Formats: sequence, structure tokens, C-alpha cells
Amino acid sequence: MTANAGPADHDPAGFDTADFDDIGAGYSQIRRADPRLARAIDRALGPATTVLNVGAGAGSYEPDDRPVVAAEPSAVMLAQHPGRRRVQATAGALPFAPASFDATMATLTVHHWPDLRQGLAEMRRVSRRQVVFTWDPDHEQELWLHTEYIPEMAAFERSRFPALAQVVELLDAHQVVPFAIPHDFTDGFQHAYWRRPEAFLDARLRAASSMFAIAPPGTVEPALERLRSDLASGAWAARHGDLIDAVVVDYGFRLVIAGQDLPVR
Repeated sequence: MTANAGPADHDPAGFDTADFDDIGAGYSQIRRADPRLARAIDRALGPATTVLNVGAGAGSYEPDDRPVVAAEPSAVMLAQHPGRRRVQATAGALPFAPASFDATMATLTVHHWPDLRQGLAEMRRVSRRQVVFTWDPDHEQELWLHTEYIPEMAAFERSRFPALAQVVELLDAHQVVPFAIPHDFTDGFQHAYWRRPEAFLDARLRAASSMFAIAPPGTVEPALERLRSDLASGAWAARHGDLIDAVVVDYGFRLVIAGQDLPVR
């Protein structure tokens, strides 16, 4: 799920560059592919028989019923990838001939790319179909962790994720599919824990989130102390009774599908 970080990963608020060679150890143990998102991505890939995973990370969401090549710049992440077809490469310079693959996929990675336009152009160059799972920074529903405890993260997330409309335009996409996050989502990015607030108190889980790793000193710990206090007092539950009873929440995650309009499996 990674790719080379660029200028968008640093801002005056003190957030630094996400270097997955430093923070990627143990990533695959926490960021476990959720079967519901895996099925959605599989449907989006359609009957493609050859797939390239761009910014592959540790290999989450790669279909297991067809050949997949993983392209990933981080050696630490590639070492955790279970596949045999692994290439150390950046999204902006894919070492493949035009139309080498039926489909390319990119999962929660485009916000790390130093050149979004070049990366998406490369996906279009080497494949007939493109599937990108990303987040819409203009979506209204926000994670309570950001709005109530660490608003700096919310601002930074919006600054580094490309607008959904931009991704759609650059890919000339023909379909955008919403994906609401289930309450028991297994892939441990921040929004996975919207109904499990105690998870953010676990340093092991936070270590698998680039946002916690790159946050400026003094930002996270005071926020976690407030969260710990609110959980103990019942204040968090009092504010979020609607979430306690919810099964899924749409936080703005989207599957963008482009290229050859292949029939869904």
C-alpha cells in the first residue's frame, strides 16, 4: 500500500515524510486484508488474468486466483510480501512495456506518490484496466479521532490526499464505488477503529499507521491521554451512542475504476 513519499507528505504543522523502510516493520501483522474490501476489489478487477499491484506494500488485497506482480519501492515492505513476483519500483517509473497487464490496482497508496499525474499515467500505460482504492478528502463525515482529539491529523490528511475528482479525471474513470467501513474491519488503518476507540491506545496498532509515525512530537500523547480519560469516564460513549449501534459508516473511501469496461465476474 505504499509508494515513494513526496513533498505532499510534509507541511509546516510538523508532519514529516512517511518512510516505510523505517515504519514498515510488522506492518503485515496489523494491516490484514479485510475480506469484504478484497471482494469489492476483486469484482472491480473483473476477469483480468494478469494484475500489477502498484505500491503493493505487504501484498494486501491481491487476488489469489491469478498471477499478480507486486511493484513496491520499500525493501522492508517487499520483504513482508508473500508473493514470488516482486519488483522494487516506484509508481512513476514502472519497468514494464505498454499493455503488459490486463489490470493494475493501487490500494491506499496514491497519497504517498510524489507525482500523482505520472503515477496514474503509468498505470494507464501498462494496463488495460485500472482500479484505485482511495479516500475522498472532501467527504463530510469525519473520524472522531481527528475532529475531537487530533485535528492536526484531519488537516494533514486532507492536504495529502488528492481530490477524488482529480483521480477520476486523470484516469478517465467510468465508475466510482463507495465503500463503507464495517465496525469489525480487519485492516488496521485509522478509520478501521471508528467503533473500537480503545484500539488507539495500543502502541502496536498505532505503529501500523503512517499518520501516527510522522506526527510531530507532542501531538499524539496528550490526545491519547484525553481519549483514555474519556473512555474511563464514559464521556466518549455518551457522545457517540450512534456509533456504538452502527454496523458500517461511510467515511469517504472509494473504489475508482477506469480503462477497459470489462464485465464484472
